[in-house]
This record gives sequence, C-alpha cells and structure tokens, in this order.
Amino acid sequence: MATKKSQRIFIWVIAIVMTVGTVAGFIAMMIAPTNQKIDQERVAKLTSQYQTDYAAYQAEVDAQTAELSAKYYGTFKQYSTRPAAFDASGVSELKKEDLLVGDGEEETATTSYSAYYIGWNPTGKIFDQSIDGDKLKSPIAGGNLIEGWDQGVIGMKVGGVRELTIPASQAYGETGSGEDIPANTPLKFIVFVIPTVKTIPEPAMPAELQKYYGG
Repeated sequence: MATKKSQRIFIWVIAIVMTVGTVAGFIAMMIAPTNQKIDQERVAKLTSQYQTDYAAYQAEVDAQTAELSAKYYGTFKQYSTRPAAFDASGVSELKKEDLLVGDGEEETATTSYSAYYIGWNPTGKIFDQSIDGDKLKSPIAGGNLIEGWDQGVIGMKVGGVRELTIPASQAYGETGSGEDIPANTPLKFIVFVIPTVKTIPEPAMPAELQKYYGG
C-alpha cells in the first residue's frame, strides 16, 4: 500500500532514532569495558605501590623492635617472675616501688618516654606484657594511659624500673576491660622507662583505594 509523504517522513524519523539508539548502545558497551580496564589497572598500580610502601614500613619497625629488644631484654627479663596474686581489698591508693633507679631524665606529667611493661590482676594472671618469649615487643609510648600509670611514672628516671599498685578507680573502674580485668579491679604493673623511641610513620592508604575497597 502506498504511504503518504507525511507517513514516510515519520517512518524515517523512527528508523533514524532507532539506529542512533542502537549505535549509542553499542558504543557504550565498547567503552565500558575500556573504562573498567583503566580503573582496574589504576587500582592494581596503587595497590602494588601501597603494599611496597607498607612492607618497607614494617621492615623498619621490625628492625627497630629487634634492636631495642637486644639492648633491653636482659634488663627487663629479670622482673618477669614478680607477678603474683595480691589482696585486692587492700589496694585503696596508688603505690610505687622502685626496683631499679634510672640515671636519665626525670619524668614529669609532660615529658615523653617509651616503656616496656608487665601487667597483672589480683589472681596473679598477666593480662598483657612486653615480653614475647625470648624477645621484647615494640615499646609503647607514654602518656594518655590509665590514670594510675600516668601518675605512677612521675618522678622516675629514664632507665628505671618501677612496680605500680593501682586502685580500680585509677585503672578501669566500674567498666573493667575484658575477661581478665572485671569491674572494680585493682592492677599491678612493672614499668621500665626508656628514652623516647623514634616514631616510624605508617604509610597512608590512598583515598582511591579506600573508596575502591569500601574503607
């Protein structure tokens, strides 16, 4: 059947629109994998660099830890037998006992230091410590710890070892901390103060990777 001119024009327009839509869809299908490939290559490159940077950081931390352990293990190890059960009801105030007087800078409420430690509860159970077999873990940075610790090291000299008996109110109070430190539990620590250890900056994960991995 012959069509009118207006109908033929309408059919051509529809055909053109359909053709353009098909071509656009085809182009999109071709481009998407290319963009995905570029993104994946970018992520792989960033991930590889971050892993390399983190491995270098960890190696430096391990080397520092080993060096400090070799220097201080012998001194600190001799105090590993001191933890023992004690009467919790008799601990009402912070007590300090110097086991070794240091010869370095005297600690105040604002000075910085690093420390090795052994902590135990009234049953004599060690809940945390710096000793790991025949070596020492990385020392911790002093400051912003429990109140009894922060107050207890004041007056110590670098190189010194002190035993702290800390009432619950200056430890973890009514909250406690895990199974080994129930609420209202006094604690004991042996603290070995050493010079402030150099901080090794940890590499930051690139923002693109955090976004990619959902961090």
